[in-house]
Amino acid sequence: MDQIAGILGFATLLALIFLRVPVGIAMLIVGVVGTAQLNSLTGALHSMTGQAFAITTTYSLSVLPLFIFMGNLATKANLSRDLYDAAYKLVGHLRGGLASATIVGCAGFAALSGSSIASASTMGRVSYPEMKRRSYEPGLATGTIAAGGTLGILLPPSTGFVLYAVLTEESIGRLFMAGILPGLLLTGLFLATIAFVVWRTPSAGGVLNTEEDLPTSQEVLLRALPITGIILATIGGIYLGFFTPVEAAGVGAALTLIVALVRRRLNWMAFVDVLSETLQTTGLCFLILIGAMVFAPFVALSGLPAVVAENTIGLSDNPYVVLAAILILYALLGMVIEGLSLMVITLPIVFPVITGLGFDPIWFGVIMVLVLEMGLISPPVGVNCFVVRSVADDVPLGTIFRGVMPFWGAMALCIVVLVAFPQIALLIPNAMFD
Repeated sequence: MDQIAGILGFATLLALIFLRVPVGIAMLIVGVVGTAQLNSLTGALHSMTGQAFAITTTYSLSVLPLFIFMGNLATKANLSRDLYDAAYKLVGHLRGGLASATIVGCAGFAALSGSSIASASTMGRVSYPEMKRRSYEPGLATGTIAAGGTLGILLPPSTGFVLYAVLTEESIGRLFMAGILPGLLLTGLFLATIAFVVWRTPSAGGVLNTEEDLPTSQEVLLRALPITGIILATIGGIYLGFFTPVEAAGVGAALTLIVALVRRRLNWMAFVDVLSETLQTTGLCFLILIGAMVFAPFVALSGLPAVVAENTIGLSDNPYVVLAAILILYALLGMVIEGLSLMVITLPIVFPVITGLGFDPIWFGVIMVLVLEMGLISPPVGVNCFVVRSVADDVPLGTIFRGVMPFWGAMALCIVVLVAFPQIALLIPNAMFD
């Protein structure tokens, strides 16, 4: 009977989400009502108030508003342009070079914003006009931006890793470090994908740039030095043990603010906008977390995780067959459900299966974020594709979805490599924390 209540709870949750109820509110409703049915109304209300207090007073979650603030500052101060210009200078003169510069710029900006949507939107505004001017094939241009934006939830700091850490009680620092090498691997695979596309269809790479079209090397590199230094200070500080992730977030936010003020790229109104956007995004993230922490006890009371874990593990004696089935299911669900929402809804069920199979939870966090990234560029939801459509309003949505398909294949290849060689994800965190 309890398990039936759990299934009905999940069905109700999905129905509410498809009715456009915010996912945090939907989980709160189902969690409170479900816990009241299986336990008591008093227990349900205590769970809601207790979890809300616990989440909002968790010190480690200070990384969320600080990194969100840092990313919004970088966007308003147009620091993303500095990263793009530096990459443009290095590879812009090559066939497909502007697309490659966009990927490199997205990777750099991801290390500031931690947001895929912010990376796609910001770099799209910077790079798309340049690629359009150079007659890049629209599918390659927009597909590059949409795919490059997905690096925002893999390279640290990542809101996806923070949510995963809270929901599974894993270390945020370990997850941040685990994302570095896979993030660089995926960046390299994206660059290889661009090279393959322009090798197969040279015209897709547009008109070659000439040296006269490029900014002065010294000027461009000097402009990119401060933002590069901020990235190295935050991530390197965590790696070298100088900062905790929370302290690194504070240092990064402070340095970004100083650079923006010194370069006179931030006025009072822009600063107010940064604060407003930071509060809105932080509030949304915390609402999702509170909802997830109220929903999780209801799922546990239903006994559904234990039943699913037992039946799933029994599908095959080979744990990798079970893992493949889970990842395929995530890829399919990611086509219709937004990635972070999918994570908080399913982790109470999936995580016991993964640990029961003996897989490393930190490694699975990286794999899960990668699969969720695939959902960001998969039709019909493909959030990043819709973001790019708002920037490149002259390109049909179908063209954008076709343009991201080669990058989708590169992401699938990255997952295969990480499954075959898990040490790629675990090397840095194991070296730091063991």
